[in-house]
Amino acid sequence: MTKKYAFISVFPEIFVPFSQSGIVKKATDSGLIQIKSFNPRDFLSNKDRIDDKVYGGGPGMVFKSEPIRKCINHAKDTFSGSSKVIHLSASGETFSAQIARELSKEDSLIFLSSRYEGLDQRVIDAEVDMEISIGDYVLTGGEIPSMVLLEAIIRFIDGVVGDEESVKNDSFENALLEHPQYTRPEKNELGEVPETLLSGNHDQIEKWKRKHSLGKTFLRRQDLIRQHDLNEQDIKLIKEFLSDLGYESDRIAELLSIINNEN
Repeated sequence: MTKKYAFISVFPEIFVPFSQSGIVKKATDSGLIQIKSFNPRDFLSNKDRIDDKVYGGGPGMVFKSEPIRKCINHAKDTFSGSSKVIHLSASGETFSAQIARELSKEDSLIFLSSRYEGLDQRVIDAEVDMEISIGDYVLTGGEIPSMVLLEAIIRFIDGVVGDEESVKNDSFENALLEHPQYTRPEKNELGEVPETLLSGNHDQIEKWKRKHSLGKTFLRRQDLIRQHDLNEQDIKLIKEFLSDLGYESDRIAELLSIINNEN
């Protein structure tokens, strides 16, 4: 069954190169997904504006509810079925791999991109199913975040990614960052591939990958490492990782104590 996705934006041309490139084009050409774009300006009366001043005062302009509502309903009618509407908003729930996986199960999604100071709250209350943010910062509009969501979502659709094992091993799939990756040549002016990865010893290779995945996550994303019930072997691997980087034993103990105390 073809998954259907719609972008609603006053700048629909932004999505053309995105839809015609890379994994998105591959998924479209193979019939796994269908993408359409809709411009809410097409649902305005003559000489009417898409935005207006904010009630209660304040800077900037806000998208009116009526053209947005009409555009959403038109997109739903085009897809001939129920569609979940996602508004890309700085005040939304922070996007994650888990959300992407859940949304990949939906047959139809509509990504609503606002600009300026956002949307009239009434259309959000009436038509929007989810508000999602891609991080704690502000962009001019929701177009780039909506493309981020779509690419992350379709990776979980069977057949979109050629090697589905690569999806399973992606960063965040097991709440850990991915280990380093290397390819040919084995040696060049930048350095050498770690000997373990060339050894052919699968147990040692898996141990190396686990160590570097745990260690990288420990240093960079302690919010993720806290989601794990680390066993003695995991702690040992993290210690080895930190020692390999030149951390002194006292500093390693201090870093580990932070995690232990917060758990």
